[in-house]
Amino acid sequence: MYNNFAYVYDELTRDIDYRKWADYVERLMKKHQVNGSMILELGCGTGSFGIEMARRGYEMICLDLSTEMLDCANEKAKKEGLDILFLNQDMCNFELYGTVDVIVCLLDSFNYLTKETQIQKLFKLVQNYLNPNGLFIFDVNTCYKFENILSDNLFYEIGDNVTYLWENEYNSKTKIARFDLTFFVRQDMLYERFDETHFERAYSHDEIMKFINNSDLKFLAVYNELKLSKPSEKSQRNFYVCKKVKS
Repeated sequence: MYNNFAYVYDELTRDIDYRKWADYVERLMKKHQVNGSMILELGCGTGSFGIEMARRGYEMICLDLSTEMLDCANEKAKKEGLDILFLNQDMCNFELYGTVDVIVCLLDSFNYLTKETQIQKLFKLVQNYLNPNGLFIFDVNTCYKFENILSDNLFYEIGDNVTYLWENEYNSKTKIARFDLTFFVRQDMLYERFDETHFERAYSHDEIMKFINNSDLKFLAVYNELKLSKPSEKSQRNFYVCKKVKS
């Protein structure tokens, strides 16, 4: 997963406004009264969010399972002269040398955890590496999005340098979506083809609350995408905010 995909990821996600996402995370920190300076990002991808936060003066630790993604992220950070610690680790089995003020898991990285045991491990590690009163902020693609937007649809984009086909298959019983992606990437006068398969799982609000309640974290709020309002039944992405209340 995320092999050749890493090198076209930024072009395919160019519509994501990382400044807006960074603004939103800062709003959540302010609303929930956390003035943290050290932030850990789980599943950082090519580092765009971490780089934006580092520009704002935060001390960033960014980890990802893909070495290809991290290579891209490190190259981008070096070009800007930013000192970011990139770690090649699994978000369900990571290790730090100290604790942090905020942990974020963004852009539906949470949905890539298709087994409940993975999420249980994640929450245990988050609780372990958060400072007292620290925040855990994560977003999820909602069940509504999987069932009505992604579903069994086919998406595509034809570009000058990258063309892709994205075919979905959603199993309503297992709540697991399979994404088959085919890319054609321009190399001089020719196009190189490569294929990727990804899996995400839909989790209901009740399921997520069960994970939170079974952890040592305190649930603070759930919000609609990049807003401070409550989600609706048709919300496509929800943000959860939890707090570490035990030392």
